[in-house]
Amino acid sequence: QVQLAESGGGSVQTGGSLRLACAAAVSSGTNYAMAWFRQVLGKDREGVAAISSSGLTTFYADSVKGRFTISRDNAKNTMSLQMDSLQPEDSAMYYCAAIRHQLFSRNWLQIPHASDAWGQGTQVTVSS
Repeated sequence: QVQLAESGGGSVQTGGSLRLACAAAVSSGTNYAMAWFRQVLGKDREGVAAISSSGLTTFYADSVKGRFTISRDNAKNTMSLQMDSLQPEDSAMYYCAAIRHQLFSRNWLQIPHASDAWGQGTQVTVSS
């Protein structure tokens, strides 16, 4: 099992940057891939970026490619999302998620309900 906790959300102006962090507490020997999803009230949750358990493979939604960077530090059991050139349409609740490493694929970003665990979310607001 894995428990996740996000931090680092906040409010910025258009063009600004934020860095989100996710701390993972793993109670089993399972390796997990991790990802960020986001959700606006009244809309479906959408995948933003995902990273393999090793950190060697990453996937991004087209809308954030070139602006967001996902990374992880397995020694510290943390994952981060560096968000640059933020736009108002990036405003959402951002959720950290984990999935067993053998289930990791690009498709995970399209199937949020496949996740094994979720954090509580952190709000990002970008004002114009």
